[in-house]
Amino acid sequence: MRNVRTALRPHRARTAAALLAALALAATAGCSSSGGKAADDKPSDGAAAGGGKPAATERMKIAMVTHSGEGDTFWDIVQSGAKVAAGKDNVEFLYAANKEGKEQAQLVQTYIDQKVDGIVVTLAKPEAMQDVVKKAVAAGIPVVTINSGAEFSEELGALAHIGQDESVAGEAVGEELNRRGKKKALCVIHEQGNVSLEARCAGVKKTFQGTVENLNVEGVNMPASTSSIEAKLQSSKDIDAVVTLGAPFAAACVQAKNGAGSTAEINTFDLNAEVVRQLKAKEIGFAVDQQPYLQGYLAVDELWLHKVNGNVIGGGKPVLTGPALITEKDVPALEKLTADGTR
Repeated sequence: MRNVRTALRPHRARTAAALLAALALAATAGCSSSGGKAADDKPSDGAAAGGGKPAATERMKIAMVTHSGEGDTFWDIVQSGAKVAAGKDNVEFLYAANKEGKEQAQLVQTYIDQKVDGIVVTLAKPEAMQDVVKKAVAAGIPVVTINSGAEFSEELGALAHIGQDESVAGEAVGEELNRRGKKKALCVIHEQGNVSLEARCAGVKKTFQGTVENLNVEGVNMPASTSSIEAKLQSSKDIDAVVTLGAPFAAACVQAKNGAGSTAEINTFDLNAEVVRQLKAKEIGFAVDQQPYLQGYLAVDELWLHKVNGNVIGGGKPVLTGPALITEKDVPALEKLTADGTR
């Protein structure tokens, strides 16, 4: 796999602390079976998740609230990492999600009312989340943001942001499409109003020497999304590359491509077992990995480290977990890990 680090500002470089924490993952990988549920307040079994005896520190309760839609398996991988860190750190881990910003904020408020010891949150829709995040911080509950909205994290008072630089990731995709000789790309946005998804497509457009057209689809309705992509490919035969912004939509694009009789190359953000299979079968050209397992693991570990040792991973600056470009050459190293739900 090829790590992409072009155009990164120095303060966004991954820290040694992040890399050291990542080394702890290999022996303790766990797998969530939630299937991208909208909300699940069941606590993890701390000791079992970590595969050993938890830390001899005071029991903590940490909640994670994301913008996941129903069935988005990306968040199962995030939870897998979070649960392993929770098991190691003697943490009760709670998880809830809603794709709508207002409802996501209400979930955060619920955990504020429960007086949890820390909150992990995504900022895909920052306007809806800003007041409740500030409220958590004002209540003395430390917050770590992950995955989306990095540019808003510090101003809202979060300890740190853990994820990839979405603009840089998009720029890397544009550059890769140039290397592959593509001329017209379709960027499929599966959640309107999500600032991270918009930043990815904008990044593609910034560096791609061809033309880029965005297509908004109803991400929670996969058949409808597939039909929309197929119709677009049928009407625009000159599209020679499709970029999806989430692993589940890569399969939908492959189906749409076949239905439309298109020759466009399908590429995607994010990784799972199905994407690795598609890479192996050469149904997909490349994938952009942001290591969601690491996002969940480091977020929980940061809140624990902050409480017991006053640490702040990354010194309060964003900690990058990607992007890395994955091709069929990386399949042998990733097949087992994606099957286990950790990559």
